Amino acid sequence: MAGGGQVGAWRFSVAPMMDGTDRHCRFFHRLLTRRARLYTEMIVADAILRGDAGRLLRFHPAEHPVALQLGGSDPDALGEAARIGEAFGYDEINLNVGCPSDRVLSGTFGACLMKTPGLVADCVAAMRAAVRIPVTVKCRIGVDDQDPDQSLFAFVDAVAAAGCEVFVVHARKAWLQGLSPRENREIPPLDYDLVARLKGARPALTIVVNGGIATIDAAIAHLHRFDGVMIGRAAYGEPAILAEVDRRIFGDPAPDPAIGAVVREMSAYVRRSARQGTPPHHVVRHMLGLYHGKPGARLWRRMLSEQGAATPPDILDRALEAMTRPAPAPA
Repeated sequence: MAGGGQVGAWRFSVAPMMDGTDRHCRFFHRLLTRRARLYTEMIVADAILRGDAGRLLRFHPAEHPVALQLGGSDPDALGEAARIGEAFGYDEINLNVGCPSDRVLSGTFGACLMKTPGLVADCVAAMRAAVRIPVTVKCRIGVDDQDPDQSLFAFVDAVAAAGCEVFVVHARKAWLQGLSPRENREIPPLDYDLVARLKGARPALTIVVNGGIATIDAAIAHLHRFDGVMIGRAAYGEPAILAEVDRRIFGDPAPDPAIGAVVREMSAYVRRSARQGTPPHHVVRHMLGLYHGKPGARLWRRMLSEQGAATPPDILDRALEAMTRPAPAPA
């Protein structure tokens, strides 16, 4: 299925997740899949303009293709932040119009912007004027009392008129009053059919579906109707599923990465990062679910998490050795 933008570039991606997809997590995910598109956590534009842009935006060259997700509603600030992001080497700038965080109630970013599609269009236009890389939007199907059959189409049409060709649609409403951010990821019902109708009615656009997709089998099924699939919490909580992506989603002939080899590469990364001042637990916390559903998963999680700030740089070597140690013979 073809859409706008770079055909196939958005076939599979890992969602931006606050407190999740930092540069250490993305480096880890890249060892599991060479082809998936990776996203930063949402970074508010003003933080880039007024804070330490180098600390916020630096990433490892191995992370490509990697997108910078921005939050904000000021076209000038977003345009300048996008320009800085492009200069740092990002492959895409994505505007967050789907975050249901309590902070969006101030009207500065996130899902509340679905109520002002004209403003989002202005933001996209400013960002596109500032960069040469793709500018994309991640949104919901609607917020609060909006009728998604109307709000989604009206929103997409307004923003597409400003030149946006790629929309990542979380197929749920966002309720900004009465539900927590976590509940907003789980309680509002999913409506994949509505997003599919959007794709059918706007075939020139690239439509990526997000929300409630927990397995590679489910992702493959969605690719019959959409240009791409974005997986979030499932990829974070059970990252080993990403090892199947290159083969099953992209048809690459190479064998899936061996989990033990990934752990050894991450161990070297943890030690390098520790020498540069990054505490090991800041890295290995993203790997707690690597053995989810497999023998020894509880031991793995315990070894990586129990020492907290005192986690030693060789923790992954120790944990892998414990996982591969033969079970004692019965007495």
